[in-house]
Amino acid sequence: MNVTVDQLDALQELINIGVGRAASLLNEMVDSHIHLEIPFVKVLTAAQAYQELANRFHDVSLASVKLSFTGSFYGTAGLIFPTESASTLVAVLTGEEADSDDLDAVKIGTLSEIGNIVINGVMGSISNVLKQHMNYTIPVYLEDTIDNLLLLTNQNPSNSKILLAQARFAIEQLELIGDIILIFEVGTFDALIKAINKEMAILGENSN
Repeated sequence: MNVTVDQLDALQELINIGVGRAASLLNEMVDSHIHLEIPFVKVLTAAQAYQELANRFHDVSLASVKLSFTGSFYGTAGLIFPTESASTLVAVLTGEEADSDDLDAVKIGTLSEIGNIVINGVMGSISNVLKQHMNYTIPVYLEDTIDNLLLLTNQNPSNSKILLAQARFAIEQLELIGDIILIFEVGTFDALIKAINKEMAILGENSN
């Protein structure tokens, strides 16, 4: 199913609503003001997503927090960003010194909670606005290269549509960039688009 400009705009708005809610929750966790924004959203095949992320991050180890979801739509959602940036972000939130080594248990726990808040914010926005029921697994923390992270997201990633949204974190003067990756099986991605079309039609009727 091809995605129109209006459908893509609707997807971006749903994600922006979700990260806005996530930012409010994160602001309650720390003294610093956290701003989250989504500069762009793309719908890609697994191969296109790999190329997009490989060009940006090259062959480096990345930090990832992911969870699976089922219900009206099913698949995997993940928050992915470079390990060094992840360590810096967690250091800001915990007040600890940034460390380029492997994140310790406290930092991994903190990062998992951040990922959980952001991902659940986005998925909650999609399910609430589109009035669709969804269930989530607990978040899982991983560190690996892009090709392995994409393979870990799905049993058959070549048959998946990937919704790739770049999320920009702004914490005071510190700016960190990560990617929110939502992965749907083809069938459920089509169901997502149909739900968006239905909601757009209702909004159009109400505006007339």
